Amino acid sequence: MAPKTRSYDPARIRTAVLAQFGLVAEAVGGLDEEQAARPTHLGEWTVGDLAAHLAWAVGSLAGAAARPPADRVEVTVATWPFATEALAPTIAGAHRDAAQEPLGALYGRTGARLAELLDVLPGDRVLPLWIGGMTAADFLVTRTVELVVHTDDLNRAAGLDIPFDRQALAACTRVLADALAVRAPGASVEVRVPPFAVVQCVEGPRHTRGTPPNVVETDPLTWIRLATGRTGWAESLAQAQVRASGERADLSALLPLMG
Repeated sequence: MAPKTRSYDPARIRTAVLAQFGLVAEAVGGLDEEQAARPTHLGEWTVGDLAAHLAWAVGSLAGAAARPPADRVEVTVATWPFATEALAPTIAGAHRDAAQEPLGALYGRTGARLAELLDVLPGDRVLPLWIGGMTAADFLVTRTVELVVHTDDLNRAAGLDIPFDRQALAACTRVLADALAVRAPGASVEVRVPPFAVVQCVEGPRHTRGTPPNVVETDPLTWIRLATGRTGWAESLAQAQVRASGERADLSALLPLMG
């Protein structure tokens, strides 16, 4: 089960973010015009728009660090998935300036700046984000979600095969699993996403020993797609990508957790 406040190793998160960003950079730098113009399942975004958005999302750390620190922490890793909901329309167009730059150059510049910044930025610095004050360490954890989710989006839309850094995939899975426990607190359902996360959620009878009566189990990528609305609960059950047992094990009303 996830603790009430999960901790993340800063060094591992730093390595994971840089590694996943590097994997994406290598892939998108080789996109041709036809691939970049392909549609995605994200509204009107093309593959090129999606790639530019991801560079902007990761590079936003540098923009926030350049501003004076916020007075207090208002957002944590556990609350971040829900804090972003109100900003969806703003975020949707935030990458437009970045989209004017060739992707290879954009990713090269963003990656170099990120690596340089992470060498000197204190993890406890409170960044003044659009969603409220958040420590640099916590914000960096959320970049694993942006990177993993959009790596999957790029793979599906552009026919790419960008691999997932194991630590980035683990952190993303845990952030979204913990978000479910925040949305539906309780201990009547156990959600297992091996090998990275186990959380209990949903109000109701609590089990104390043995196998819990209500269990949901799936793999990390399916869980991430469910949590972000890339796939549906019924579809995943029908394709045996999710195994659910028990009368309380239907999570369809709780998903997605973020878009």
